[in-house]
Amino acid sequence: MAKKILRSDERKSIMGLDVNGPVFFTSTIFIIISITLTLVFKEQAEYYFNEIQSFISNTVGWFFILCVNIFLIFVIYLAFSKYGEIRIGGKEARPEFKTLSWFAMLFSAGMGIGLLFWSIAEPVTHFMSPPLTEGGTPYAAQESMNYTFLHWGLHAWGVYALVGLSLAYFTYSHGLPLTIRSVFYPIMGNKIYGKWGDLIDIFAVLATLFGLATSLGLGVQQIAAGLAHVFGISSGLVTQISLIAGITLIATVSVVLGVDKGVKFLSEWNMRIAVILLVLVVILGPTIFIFQSFVQNTGNYLYSFLQIATWTESYTGNDWQNAWTVFYWGWWIAWSPFVGMFIARISKGRTVKEFILGVLFVPSLITFFWITAFGSTSIQQALSGDPTILNAVEDNVATALFVFLENYPFAVILNVIGVVLIAGFFITSSDSGSLVVDSLTSGGKIDAPVGQRIFWAVTEGAVAAVLLIGGGLQALQTASIATGLPFAFILLFMCYSLYTALKDENQQTEERKAQKEWESYEERLADIIKKRSSEKTKPNQ
Repeated sequence: MAKKILRSDERKSIMGLDVNGPVFFTSTIFIIISITLTLVFKEQAEYYFNEIQSFISNTVGWFFILCVNIFLIFVIYLAFSKYGEIRIGGKEARPEFKTLSWFAMLFSAGMGIGLLFWSIAEPVTHFMSPPLTEGGTPYAAQESMNYTFLHWGLHAWGVYALVGLSLAYFTYSHGLPLTIRSVFYPIMGNKIYGKWGDLIDIFAVLATLFGLATSLGLGVQQIAAGLAHVFGISSGLVTQISLIAGITLIATVSVVLGVDKGVKFLSEWNMRIAVILLVLVVILGPTIFIFQSFVQNTGNYLYSFLQIATWTESYTGNDWQNAWTVFYWGWWIAWSPFVGMFIARISKGRTVKEFILGVLFVPSLITFFWITAFGSTSIQQALSGDPTILNAVEDNVATALFVFLENYPFAVILNVIGVVLIAGFFITSSDSGSLVVDSLTSGGKIDAPVGQRIFWAVTEGAVAAVLLIGGGLQALQTASIATGLPFAFILLFMCYSLYTALKDENQQTEERKAQKEWESYEERLADIIKKRSSEKTKPNQ
């Protein structure tokens, strides 16, 4: 496979920014236009956000459901196929980061804020209004956990594994740029360096920015709600925008420091704080119940996996999935360029099997236990007759975590830990996202100039702020689904491209192995002939 990085004349250096012009300027202009229109036409924007989301969900929701199942099946097949032993970066490559650091970084980038926001709110919401059964019952409790696991489990990480593996393989094994376009080299050849490649990267930039904005918007709403709940500080829009500005500033510092000193350091501390909070909830809460429900929840999820993973409401005619499953699939697909590129960047030296199993199963199990500890415990409280958490979720989902923690000893301390953890995940999402967009807009440079990192860190915060002003959570959800739709097609082509490349490498490896075996056989045969010939010419003793 040909190896090529975008040449210096294909990038432009402007005000210290080393960029691929078509991708950088087109993406920037589109983002500026979107922000301007949202601010100027706020009321109309909110209406159109709602209409766009409804249209996409009602028309192609089934397509999102089909795609994420294809992605998951594909990566599991690769893990256990003959391609699983292929090492990213070549036979001699070894992992750059320790396994625990690797898990911490990919989990912080992949879930983080969203999991903290929804780990209580979603199970409780499904418990009160399940899609298929009567609300408020033990059956509703089990159904709520099934669908929450579906939305946050293997399918989400299957999307990330596909994009991350594809990018890591083509970047480190074939020396191509760390951009989405590189994945299509087996299909497009050198055309990836032209307009079609630029278009792919532009879609990736927009999907990354709007997908990130969704999570950052959720995060800042929850931080503001936590500050209001614990300290009585207003949680209004001014507070939310101020939080975005302050945390974006911290994220910018992390971006300037880079992956090893910035992102890795913060990710590891995030995981330490998350473990502390989780352990305290388990120890101070209904410990036995948490472990019992974790086993039961996981078993029921696996038992009903095929049914819930392929359910499309075709006979009921309801629209429950529009606000939940379809939103999540669009969200994960929109996030996949960001999370995938970041995981790719930190995954050199791992085998295909190690990569997929590590990305797919370890974070999913951690996520399941987290959701059980917070979500199942909340439902248990509701089933026992305490409506506090139900009222909190109905009133404001952003406060659910903090109301939940009030039932524990040292509630104030736990709430402060929760606010700090949300802020930490906010920062790591923003800084790792900035590094990814830097790479996309610079033609594949792994270490973009500092000025460019700062530009995209600030831009991400601005997009989140504007979408909050222009329509709140509805705007964030719509942006995520709208950018996820075209990228779903890109991921389908990515499956074919990655399979083609892995198949070619495996074939070449087998041919080299066969050649070596043949050469070894020829050498042994020559030695035998030579030995016998020498024996025949020996004089009789």
